[in-house]
Amino acid sequence: MDHLRYAGLSFETQREALFEIMRGEPLIHDALMTARALVLPQWRIVSGAIYNTVWNVLTGRPSGHGIKDIDLTYFDDKDVSWSAEDDVIKRGQAAFAHSALPVEIRNQARVHLWFKQRFGLDYAPLTNGDEAMDRFASKTHSVGIRLEPDDSLSLYAPFGLDDMFSFRLVPNTVLDNRVGHQTKGLRAKEVWPELTLVPWPDCPKS
Repeated sequence: MDHLRYAGLSFETQREALFEIMRGEPLIHDALMTARALVLPQWRIVSGAIYNTVWNVLTGRPSGHGIKDIDLTYFDDKDVSWSAEDDVIKRGQAAFAHSALPVEIRNQARVHLWFKQRFGLDYAPLTNGDEAMDRFASKTHSVGIRLEPDDSLSLYAPFGLDDMFSFRLVPNTVLDNRVGHQTKGLRAKEVWPELTLVPWPDCPKS
């Protein structure tokens, strides 16, 4: 199986390949349907559940292989209290009760309130939900999709899709999140040995 068959192709071709994979994978398509029914502002399923699914399909691995959870983000800056987010989380847990994977729901308008305590890095408040992906530790991880009311899929991928389809983990240096990039990258290589982990710019190659 040629797992790199979409590498180096146009963004439009890669986007259509991604959408075909997402629609053909019940684990993800069901999650998109459930998420849409929650009617959350600026919601997307982001990161691992997407690129891990692509890697599984392209390498012929089973559905859900290596995927820890499904990340569902939304953006509500009208109420950034923990209680409001917790209400959404509980509503989501009920909606996703039959999901094969746990679903982690987070209000991106609240990230700046806890990010430094958890990761030790300053984090300016976001102005919209998609902006969070601009700051992910790896450019490869920066991909999010949403199932629109007309059943079309919308995509946010600020660094394109070629790194994902090239099985290449590339650091995003907008934040000094080298630990996150390295840690997640090494774990991913254990699960998908086809991956190339590009080191942080000032780190020696291992």
